[in-house]
Amino acid sequence: MIEFVLDARSKVNTYVQLIQQVKQALRVGLLVPGDQLPKVRDVAQSLAINPNTVLKAYRELEIEGLVEGRPGVGTFVRRTLGGPPLADQAELRGDLVAWLGRARAAGLSPEDVIALVETTLRATLAAEAVRTQPASAGRPASAG
Repeated sequence: MIEFVLDARSKVNTYVQLIQQVKQALRVGLLVPGDQLPKVRDVAQSLAINPNTVLKAYRELEIEGLVEGRPGVGTFVRRTLGGPPLADQAELRGDLVAWLGRARAAGLSPEDVIALVETTLRATLAAEAVRTQPASAGRPASAG
C-alpha cells in the first residue's frame, strides 16, 4: 500500500502532491490494478490535512480513470501507468541509488538533484527529437 508524504516547502498544492505520488507508484509498479488506496480518513489523519483534500485528489484520479471509488468499501486502482515490471527496473534503481549517493557526497541538495535530473531529461529528450526529425524538417522551402 502507498504511504503518502507531503513536502511542506513545495509550492505544489497538497492534493496535487497526492495525485503525483499515486501516479508515480502506478508508473513503477508499486500500485497495480485491484490495489486499494489508503482510506481518506487515514490519510487525512496521518498527514494532518483536511479529508476534503484527499477526496479531491482521489476524485481527480477517478476522473482520469486510474482509480474507482466503491461506496462503503474504499478506492481501488483500475489501471496502471507502468511500463516494464518493477523487477525489470531493479538494476536501474540500483544504479540510481548509487548515483544519488555520489550526488549527495558531492554536496548536492535534494532540490539540486531534482533540478539536475529534470534539466538533463529535458535536454536529452530535445536532442533525441532533433535526431529523429526528418532531414528536411526545419528547412525553408525553396522558391521555384
